[in-house]
Amino acid sequence: MAELLSQEDFRAALQDAIKGREASTANFSKAWAEGKLERKHFARWAENHYHYVGFFADYLGLVYRNTPDSHKDAKDFLLQNMYEEELADIRHTDLLVRFAEACGTTAERIEDPRNMNAVTRGLQAWCYQIADREHYVVATAALVVGLESQVPQIYTKQIIPLRETYGFTEDEIEFFDLHITSDVVHGERGYQIVLEGADTPELQQRCLEAVRIGAEMRFSYTKSLYDSYVAEDLEAAAA
Repeated sequence: MAELLSQEDFRAALQDAIKGREASTANFSKAWAEGKLERKHFARWAENHYHYVGFFADYLGLVYRNTPDSHKDAKDFLLQNMYEEELADIRHTDLLVRFAEACGTTAERIEDPRNMNAVTRGLQAWCYQIADREHYVVATAALVVGLESQVPQIYTKQIIPLRETYGFTEDEIEFFDLHITSDVVHGERGYQIVLEGADTPELQQRCLEAVRIGAEMRFSYTKSLYDSYVAEDLEAAAA
């Protein structure tokens, strides 16, 4: 039977659960960082990404509902995160739409669920499912540690070529700049909630599994974007 890990060992285990599954290592992310994509590929990314991150406040709202009132720090974090997504100076999804329109697509196409692929549908459904049905600590581990905490690593590699290779303006890429900063904070607060709230061996193991699955889901989602929208173009260019 598993023993209760110290917070130090548990944090290391959570980080290990992501290793080897980082979305930043998926072929779509690599092609992006290496300057191999075109604006039409970013448009397809945005049309899918909207249906994942555009509903993040919904996922967090379900976790908030399942969080006991006695866990005030966790509830405050969830509310703050939802506020930043939906009610701050500019909604995060509005920044995503701004970037997408600079890539040649439209708000109507982005918001149309028919324009996401099957793997994106699976990621969205998994996020709703785990937020709705799981213990709040496990859901936080999945959504914030397994998914959201990866964002700074992903976007730090992608924002430089957006400026220097692809020629986007600072206004057009504000979505990425904002998340590099905000998700460092969100990720760390998520870690603290999980480290403090997973106070039994069983909860710790459920959190570790949720983080592993979350990382695998984001990797598979990112890979599917390459397979669906990029592979054929790059193969044709290389022929």
